[in-house]
Amino acid sequence: MSADSRSSSSTTLQVVSVVLFTFIAYLTIGIPLAVLPGYVHSDLGFGSVMAGLVISIQYLATLLTRPYAGKVIDTLGPKRAVLYGMVGCAASGALMLGSWAMQGLPWISLGLLMVARLVLGTSESLVGSASIAWGIDRVGAANTAKVISWNGIASYGALAIGAPLGVLMVGQLGLSSLGGSVVLLAMLGFALAWPKRAAALVHGERMPFHHVLGRVFPHGMGLALGGIGFGTIATFITLYYASLGWKDAVYCLTAFGGCFIGARLLFANAINRHGGFRVAIACLSVESLGLLLLWSAPTPWIALAGAALTGFGFSLVFPALGVEAVGLVPASNRGAALGAYSLFIDVSLGITGPLMGAVANGFGFGSIFLCAALAAFSGLILSLWLFQHSFSR
Repeated sequence: MSADSRSSSSTTLQVVSVVLFTFIAYLTIGIPLAVLPGYVHSDLGFGSVMAGLVISIQYLATLLTRPYAGKVIDTLGPKRAVLYGMVGCAASGALMLGSWAMQGLPWISLGLLMVARLVLGTSESLVGSASIAWGIDRVGAANTAKVISWNGIASYGALAIGAPLGVLMVGQLGLSSLGGSVVLLAMLGFALAWPKRAAALVHGERMPFHHVLGRVFPHGMGLALGGIGFGTIATFITLYYASLGWKDAVYCLTAFGGCFIGARLLFANAINRHGGFRVAIACLSVESLGLLLLWSAPTPWIALAGAALTGFGFSLVFPALGVEAVGLVPASNRGAALGAYSLFIDVSLGITGPLMGAVANGFGFGSIFLCAALAAFSGLILSLWLFQHSFSR
């Protein structure tokens, strides 16, 4: 093995040792994800709107606490933020256990569950951004793209594993196993993070969050426009298939996720070689093509190919534009920049459901993928403009 190969492997291992905390945190998110709507709707007797609110309230908490997470990372360090996040995940699991225990009092059970989701959303914003900042400290700013890519693999992989695992656990062990497993996972994450070397605090001017947000705004908008395609597939692909009389919509989600993770594993180094903007332009082009295939698909196989291309294209948009965004602020504000930039994907996924739902009601389910393709293409145009503008800086 050459020295370069050994160096690359060592860097990857250091990155994985830190984004492991993202994996654990997102596993605590994924385990109850597929079970909670049914619990709220069937066991507690609330409507589908309340069942959906229980899921979406976590993303609202993540969105609102991004500035707080960035401040903790920059002032107290990413290790402290990870530890705080793991405590929050454990508290969320304990609150879920309380919710199951109070099932005979539906409103109290629902209230405890809502608080659990809010705490979990706050923990997500802490651990997700802190793991990236901690990883960058360990392997250097030159490997920012690799850290962000592996952090994404950890989060999406954990969700993919956690959701079916949670369903299996409830079937075999009952509802209490969900809360208990979340508490145990969070304790494991805390125990693994505690002895690790903390990142050195970077001293320097702490920019107000709104100033950081202003600097990364164009890059975040490119990310948000690309994220609409992912949100549309995740939310509506089942209904789209049903409207056409097709079966096995789940394979579209599998194709999307598999190509997403595969592209990150295979092409993460492309960002360092070619630059973030060039990679973002190429990826948004592929994503636009994939969404157009979904819109015009005459058969399920073409739709499957469209979902795969969309996943492949979207895979590197986050790290590609993220590298350019984080580079716009001093190292002392890296946590705030990561939080501000990540905020845009939260907003994108949050608005996709109601926005595309309204489009589907007016023009049919096929039209939503055309709208998503236009959004991705707009992100492509914005990335081209940012690329040209970067030469004048």
